[in-house]
Amino acid sequence: MIFSSPHAAVTIPETSLAEYILRHAHELGNKPALIDGSSGRTITYKELVPTVRKLAAGLASHNFGKGDVLAIYSLNSPEYALAFLAVAMLGGATSMIPPLFTDAEVKTQLQDSGATYLLTIPQLLEKANQAVPGKIKKTFIIGEGEGAVPFTSLLENDDPVPEVNISPRNDLVALPYSSGTTGLPKGVMLTHYNLVSMLCQLHASEALIENDTTVCVVPMYHLYGLHVVVNLGLRQGATIVILPRYELRQFLITLERYGVTIAPLVPPLVLELSRVPEVDEHNLSKLRLIHCGAAPLAAEVGQACSERLGCPIRFGYGLTEVSPLSHSSLPSIPDKPGSVGYCLPNTECKIVDYVTGAELGPNQAGEIWIRGPQVMKGYLGNNDATAEMIREDGWLRTGDIGYAEQDGRLFVVDRLKELIKYKGRQVAPAELEAVLLSHPAIADAGVIPSPDEEAGEVPKAFVVLKSAATVDEIMEFVSARVAPHKRIRLVEIVNEIPKSPAGKILRRVLVERERGKSSPAV
Repeated sequence: MIFSSPHAAVTIPETSLAEYILRHAHELGNKPALIDGSSGRTITYKELVPTVRKLAAGLASHNFGKGDVLAIYSLNSPEYALAFLAVAMLGGATSMIPPLFTDAEVKTQLQDSGATYLLTIPQLLEKANQAVPGKIKKTFIIGEGEGAVPFTSLLENDDPVPEVNISPRNDLVALPYSSGTTGLPKGVMLTHYNLVSMLCQLHASEALIENDTTVCVVPMYHLYGLHVVVNLGLRQGATIVILPRYELRQFLITLERYGVTIAPLVPPLVLELSRVPEVDEHNLSKLRLIHCGAAPLAAEVGQACSERLGCPIRFGYGLTEVSPLSHSSLPSIPDKPGSVGYCLPNTECKIVDYVTGAELGPNQAGEIWIRGPQVMKGYLGNNDATAEMIREDGWLRTGDIGYAEQDGRLFVVDRLKELIKYKGRQVAPAELEAVLLSHPAIADAGVIPSPDEEAGEVPKAFVVLKSAATVDEIMEFVSARVAPHKRIRLVEIVNEIPKSPAGKILRRVLVERERGKSSPAV
């Protein structure tokens, strides 16, 4: 069964991304567009287009042109957004590198993406220089650094922006990296049409409006921060306050100082806001909505945060390969606990049996497949991985397990490759993690498969405690709330659950840790 969107289809213009985002900026005059939350430095909508055009001309003066790739290796900043738009205006593509990458990871992405230009910050310049292969023609820096071209110098160019003929459906504008369903990270080829489609789809779902002030604290190297927060905010005419990274005190001060109305977050931040006492020290009455995405959020945590802050939480689901969303909550329909909402406009979804490949019906769990205009062009230089991910009829395999109700409301259970197989039966780690987080003594939790001679694999929980609890108490708590085959058989108390900056549990780190030792049963 194919589940379609409850939204009416939207018209997606055949235009370049920068032109689409900046089309109406001048009409907003002196309204703040981008604010540096650390310093208060502001770029107005009146200044936005001239600034992007100057930057594009500056890049062109260094021979950056259509088809070139600029890698951005930086914390969040207004310059990040400006550089992305300038590159898009020139017909180039941006590859975003996480600041916490190792030297080897930075070098691999630079080489694989074909980047010949690099934009970084003083804190990362030395590391960038160590990783930069010889083919990097110019390194630009937001600030000052030896051997790098200052970002400000690019804004001193008064030459006209070169005329560029952009083919929206064919030309790349973003080249983020994703591991996909399996294997090592791969370059995700996203076109102007892909990203314009996403903005049109999010506009129809009323993700934010012109009167909103939003905060970008989620990483801009991820499409959630760069595209869903910043690019969408600029297209809608909202004000975006950008913070370099998440730090609780600065974040709360920013929400209060700028009267933030919409806060796009990831689950660890929602969890912290639901619990920390510092929240009560700030007036957050302007906050009308929280968006939560990038990783699963336990229903109890979402409800606790929503009640504490007095505003609803809307959810979204997707992956980098779909620019990055396929589903979101609807403002007109109350959420159900655990649901990520409905298909965005022009988007279809189906649930497929991951053994037989048969299409499944409502309330039957299988692999989630997506089809829509936001589906990537493919993986850079990897036709085999592209063919594995995208079928000839346009369906993209997500590698996630979930089910949809009759009306298309989607529930995501877990990752296909992370399911635990207990005596041949599937157990979803995320389901057990949600149960564990409902225990009053548990602050955080991660669940992985642990090898077992009799069962094949058994669920093992790593838990962070905030008050006293024994291993036996924890296992009994879970056993009372799940089917027998889902019971946790092993528990280890730890100080921290490893997570990505986007909030996803790094189960592979826990698995590697488990393989390195023999864990006694409890």
